[in-house]
Amino acid sequence: MRDVKLLDVFTHPIAQKYLNRSGLAHAIAVAYHSFHLAIEYNIDPDIAAKAGLLHDMGHFTWYRNGKWDYDLYKQNDIHPIKGAERAHKLLIRLGENPIKAKTISLAILFHTDSFLPSNDIIRTPLQQVVKWADEKDEEEGGKHHYRKIDFIRAKESIMNLDELIDEEQRKRLSS
Repeated sequence: MRDVKLLDVFTHPIAQKYLNRSGLAHAIAVAYHSFHLAIEYNIDPDIAAKAGLLHDMGHFTWYRNGKWDYDLYKQNDIHPIKGAERAHKLLIRLGENPIKAKTISLAILFHTDSFLPSNDIIRTPLQQVVKWADEKDEEEGGKHHYRKIDFIRAKESIMNLDELIDEEQRKRLSS
């Protein structure tokens, strides 16, 4: 049984603020990719989907002369650090199991190496799954952050993913 559903996370005002800022359509796509990869690699699909949904909630938009500057973003980015912190605080507030909240936050922290001085980190299977899920949905120049989805369709997608997670957890309990 899950303490917190994706819908609980998705509908929280803090999540809405940051998911809309960093790209709601991308966040939902990464949550779905994370779910499917978690099943493939025998990882808890609930924590994978939550990490996928929240992975970019630390984004800050970098502008120069009134225009988005992808190079400036790449040079100064620390969104995984901010995102891990925000996600942990949100999940704890919502009543998530503290161990799961920490695990999800660490997957967010290590979903990219864009902020690291070197690319030699060894990831856990969950962290690797979230990284792959994010990469599956990337578009050149960060365009994946600007795809649109309306709120009703987004909410329906989240409710559907909650059902898929519950179904997968029932399967695992019965086997």
